[in-house]
Amino acid sequence: MLIVSRFDPLEPAYGGTMTRRTVNASNASAVGPYSHATWAGDLLFCSGQTPLDPSTGKLVDGNVADQTRQCFDNLFQVLEAAGLGPDDVVSVNVYLTDMDDFAQMNEIYATRFSSPYPARTTIGCASLPLGARIEIGLTAKRHS
Repeated sequence: MLIVSRFDPLEPAYGGTMTRRTVNASNASAVGPYSHATWAGDLLFCSGQTPLDPSTGKLVDGNVADQTRQCFDNLFQVLEAAGLGPDDVVSVNVYLTDMDDFAQMNEIYATRFSSPYPARTTIGCASLPLGARIEIGLTAKRHS
């Protein structure tokens, strides 16, 4: 589902009112006041997804591999709602609360994309919402 909203930026450099085109997938969760994704031209900027089960709204139990799968399931639902898929992803940001989980995350990551893989950044962080061990965000590009 594509939801269009309007906003008036305070900065004069924006030239007044512009349309923000957002995407929200009914089968993905959000833990705050944000859109699942926002279009900027042909680029879709997806908000970070934590491993929430959209049917319960609760964090997925299990190891970081299970949580990584759920993050990607949520993100791919957002991509699908925007008419895109994994092959349209150009960049991925991964946040881990324990860098010792890198190998497990990387193993699942490799099954969710095909070569050539998107660019990726992996960052260790102190904590994530709801006690998640991982959060993943991505950017995709619509091909004309």
